[in-house]
Amino acid sequence: MKVFAALALAGIIAAPGLANAGACTWPAWEQYRQAMLSPDGRVIDHSSEQSVTTSEGQSYGLFFALLGNDPASFAKVLHWTQDNLAGGDLNRQLPSWQWGRDKDGHWQVLDSNNASDADLWIAYSLLEAGRLWHRADYQTLGRNMLWRTAAQSLRKLPGLGLMLLPGDVGFDSAGAWRLNASYLPPQLLARFASEAPIWAELARNSQRLLLEGSPKGLVPDWQLWQQGQGWAVDSQKGSVGSYDAIRVYLWAGMLAKDAPGRADLLAHLQPMVRLTAEHGFVPEKIDSASGADSGTGPVGFSAALLPLLAASPDSASALATQRQRLKQQPPLADAYYNQSLALFGQGWDQQRYRFDKDGHLVPNWTAACKN
Repeated sequence: MKVFAALALAGIIAAPGLANAGACTWPAWEQYRQAMLSPDGRVIDHSSEQSVTTSEGQSYGLFFALLGNDPASFAKVLHWTQDNLAGGDLNRQLPSWQWGRDKDGHWQVLDSNNASDADLWIAYSLLEAGRLWHRADYQTLGRNMLWRTAAQSLRKLPGLGLMLLPGDVGFDSAGAWRLNASYLPPQLLARFASEAPIWAELARNSQRLLLEGSPKGLVPDWQLWQQGQGWAVDSQKGSVGSYDAIRVYLWAGMLAKDAPGRADLLAHLQPMVRLTAEHGFVPEKIDSASGADSGTGPVGFSAALLPLLAASPDSASALATQRQRLKQQPPLADAYYNQSLALFGQGWDQQRYRFDKDGHLVPNWTAACKN
C-alpha cells in the first residue's frame, strides 16, 4: 500500500486490471540483461576491442535492475563491481572506472582512477534499493560510498565553492579545474541532500555550472573553471557538446515538476529543443560557443531527449517524431550506450518511473508489460 500511495501521488498509477508487480517484467531491461550482462554480473561494452566494463556501466546496471524490480540481478552486479573494481570492499575503495583485457590478454583493471558520476549512481541505487526493498545493508553501503566520494572527489573551488570533480586524479591543475555537467544529475544531489548538507551546497553550485557554463543554453561535454576568471572553454575538448552533454538534457527533463530550479533550467535548455524540432533529429555534435551543429545523433540521443521534449509545451510534434524514430530504428541489442540512454529515456517516457522533488525514486512496478 505504501508503494501504491507513492505512485498515486506521482500520478503514474497503472490502470486497473494490469499485471501485478510480481508478474509484470520490464521487457527493455530483460533484453538489456540478456545482451550485455554476463552471468556473474558484468555489464559488457561490446563495441570495445577489449570488451571493457566501466564503473558507469555497472552503475547503470544497478539502477536498471532496481527499476526492473530485479533484486537477484542487482545483487550480481553489485558483487561483481565490489569484487573486481573495488578490491573486494566498496566501503573502503571507490570502484576503478575501467576493467577489461589488456594487451597481453589478461583480464584486469585497466585504469584505477574513479569516475565520480558512477560513484554517485551506485550510491544512489544502493540508498534507494535499501529504501524500496527494505535492505538496511544496502543503505549503509550507499552512505559509506557517498562519504568516500565526498572525501575523494569534492573540492572547494575559489569563486565557485564546493564542486565535484569527474575523478580523484587528473582534473585539477594550477588555478584551473575541468568539470563535466553530465556527472551531476540534479535528482541525485537532491536525494543526497537529505543525507548531508554538503550535497545541497553542491546542488546549488551545479545549477550555476549548468546555467552560467553554457550561456547559449547548449551544453559542452567539458567545462573549465579558472581561478579569478570563471568559466572558460575546456583546453582539451573545446566547446563541443555531444556524447557526454546529451545526458544533461536527459537529467533535466526528468526532474519532478515541483523540483527547485527546474523551470529556470528547462527554459535555459530550450535551444536544444528548438534544434531538434527544426532538424527532425537530435544533432550529434554542437559547438556550444557558436551554436553550430553537425551530424545526426544516434537513436539513443532521441531517447535521451524524450523527457525534455515532453516537458516543453510546444514540442508535441518533435516528441512524436523522436518516439517514431525509436520505434522504427531501435538501438542494436548490444549497443551499450545507446541502450542505456534508451532505458533511461524511454523508461521515463513510458512512465516506468519518476523522481520526486527530493530526488527519491518512484518506480511503477505495476506498469503494463509492453514490447
